[in-house]
Amino acid sequence: MSERHILYARKSTDVEDKQVLSIEAQLTELRAYAKQENLEIIDELIEKQSAKIPGRPILGQLLKRIEAGEATGILAWHPDRLARNSIDGGQIIYLLDCGQLNTLKFPTFWFENTSQGKFMLSIAFGQSKYYVDSLSENTKRGLRQKVRRGEYPGVAPIGYMNDVRNKTIIVNEQCAPLIHQACQLYASGQSRLEDISLFLAEHGIKTSGGKPLSRDRVKRILTNPFYYGHFKYGSEVYEGKHTPIITKRLFDEVEAVLSQRGRPRKQLRIQPKAYCGLLACSECHMGITAEVQKGHVYYRCTRKHKIITCHQVFIREEELDKQISELLRGYALSDDWAQDLQTMLNNDEKNEQSSSGVFVASNKAKIQSLQSKLQRLLDGYLDQDIDRETYLSKKAELLGQKKSLEEKTAKRTRDGLAWVEPMRKWIIQANSIRKTTRSTDLQAKKTLAKEIFGSNLILQNKKTQLQPPESASFPLTNNWTALHATLKNPNKKPISFLLVREAGIEPAQPITANRF
Repeated sequence: MSERHILYARKSTDVEDKQVLSIEAQLTELRAYAKQENLEIIDELIEKQSAKIPGRPILGQLLKRIEAGEATGILAWHPDRLARNSIDGGQIIYLLDCGQLNTLKFPTFWFENTSQGKFMLSIAFGQSKYYVDSLSENTKRGLRQKVRRGEYPGVAPIGYMNDVRNKTIIVNEQCAPLIHQACQLYASGQSRLEDISLFLAEHGIKTSGGKPLSRDRVKRILTNPFYYGHFKYGSEVYEGKHTPIITKRLFDEVEAVLSQRGRPRKQLRIQPKAYCGLLACSECHMGITAEVQKGHVYYRCTRKHKIITCHQVFIREEELDKQISELLRGYALSDDWAQDLQTMLNNDEKNEQSSSGVFVASNKAKIQSLQSKLQRLLDGYLDQDIDRETYLSKKAELLGQKKSLEEKTAKRTRDGLAWVEPMRKWIIQANSIRKTTRSTDLQAKKTLAKEIFGSNLILQNKKTQLQPPESASFPLTNNWTALHATLKNPNKKPISFLLVREAGIEPAQPITANRF
């Protein structure tokens, strides 16, 4: 009776199988070998899975059919097709020892069911396992070296692409701006993870099934340091060579919003009242606290001074709100003034742009002239027209002049219009004071009062007053006091008092929001 064989072909997508014949090639070779050796093949089994770890279902079925006596032999391309781990290899050798498996046929490996043959088979299985283990170690070592060079050893995240030719990661010009916008939207605190998912979906960034990204997927994108130039590998952060999409500052802002939303807030039993922390007592200089009596909120001195006995009385929140609103209205910028200031600001911005352009162009021409002098100086030194001492001295002088011009150019380019945007925001804020004072938002009034008056508000005999600080001249010279002085004396101090150029500064610079 001839031996009955089951043909087994396997191929995985792992690295160790790159040089192994494809399934089709294995079947062709094995069928030809079976015909040549007159082997009876009762079935052909094909498996596409790695043999590094046990648990392959097709191989398990094969061995069960051998144990059931359905077949007594196996035909495979090489022993490493059957096992690359000690468990599968030991199970096959055990079936040979039990007599349930009589023959193993390989076109590329000799085997006989003898003690010597099983010994050689064990060596072949051991070599296969050693090859896989060694290859894994070499691969990991190569990945670690790649990581140390700043190259991410994986699939590029959304917003980037894997450059297969150069084996690097490059920016995806279509998706990268969307990732940047998504981070900005979330950092603003006005969008949820679901909103970011819908935003990305509307612009074509979806799952492979065409659905919007899940909340967890969006969160992983927002918290991925890869986008600001670093990456994680093996729970450790490395500095990458790829081009960042966002800044570290924007990444930190996103992290802050995620942290704030992810941390459950405990509800306080007693919520602090709106104007607590804004005023101080005029008599003992202690803080002003609040308490509820008969359904109304009253503010009073904390009376915590150990020496002074305070005699200041309560004031109701409605009256205190009225007084603070009245103080704030003294710093409100009218619509016509706001419009005039915006016009003046726009004109100054245009003039500064023109002046800055001329200044930068002039400096660049001077830098180019110095660069030419340096080249001529080097040529003269190489031609031995000047001695080394003269060359070094003159070179240091020219390099110093060049560096000074470069720094001036960079500073003018960077800071020339830095004051414009803060000033524009301040005009809008000052113009909205009347609207704020008419609202019932006490917290908004407190925030505004804190910015304008700082810690200089006191409560004296139920009256809110502005007290000058002891450690500084008063009134403080800033944008708010300048506006207040102009509003009190519009005939003496025209609107141009708010936006004036300082004398003696070249190039002339408009006063910033912090220099009034």
